[in-house]
Amino acid sequence: MENYFTIFGLPQSFDVDIHKLSAYYRDLQRVVHPDKFINAPERERRLAMQKAVQINEAFQTLKDPLKCGLYLLQLHGIDTDNDPQMEAEFLMMQMELYEQLHNIKQQSNPIDSINDFLQKLKHEQQQLIKLLSKQFTQKDYQFARDNIYKLQFFTKLNQEALKLEEELL
Repeated sequence: MENYFTIFGLPQSFDVDIHKLSAYYRDLQRVVHPDKFINAPERERRLAMQKAVQINEAFQTLKDPLKCGLYLLQLHGIDTDNDPQMEAEFLMMQMELYEQLHNIKQQSNPIDSINDFLQKLKHEQQQLIKLLSKQFTQKDYQFARDNIYKLQFFTKLNQEALKLEEELL
């Protein structure tokens, strides 16, 4: 399978230029769009469809810091299937954050509470993304792997918080 960075002619880096990625994506989509191959032989239509799917998958991966980080770790042979041993401090923070999330409905102003909570999560995610950028640049893949797992946690918790926000509105 072709390297996702190569597909878009981008350097293999955690810090993906989203504007270039989006522009290359649009250009490639125009070239391999299945509608352009409607009158082509079956084999060409199938290949165009496969290429379009690959381009979509590559785009979705590279535009998302979490997916991009996981992909980079895999490219460098780092095992991402097994959860690393996280420090006790982070595990305690996970429990505290889940407890805070579950207590939001009981707050006197749950809308403000969920907004504050979401802001806190966004801040944590931004800090991790900055740290991951530095770690990938320095080729510090083991620490990057640990921080990718932290980013996964915050991403999942953010999704749960957004669901709660929807319920509250």
